[in-house]
Amino acid sequence: MLESDRKMLLKAIRLLEMGDTESAHRIAQRNPNAYGNWLHAIVHKIEGDRSNAAYWYNRAGAPERIAMRAEDELRELTAELEKG
Repeated sequence: MLESDRKMLLKAIRLLEMGDTESAHRIAQRNPNAYGNWLHAIVHKIEGDRSNAAYWYNRAGAPERIAMRAEDELRELTAELEKG
């Protein structure tokens, strides 16, 4: 993954944690890799759109994550992205 993509996804997580789902969603859409798809799923889960979230979890290769709390996932995703 490009460093610029990694930084943008981390920015999207911060925006999402501040309640800016719209901006986080736009960033996730521009990153069609597994991490972007994962974030995209979390955004839809937070918005209450579980069927759309399920689609993006499948794209990310992690359909089981739909049962997790979004806050826990964001911590996990952040840790993965910070590894570089």
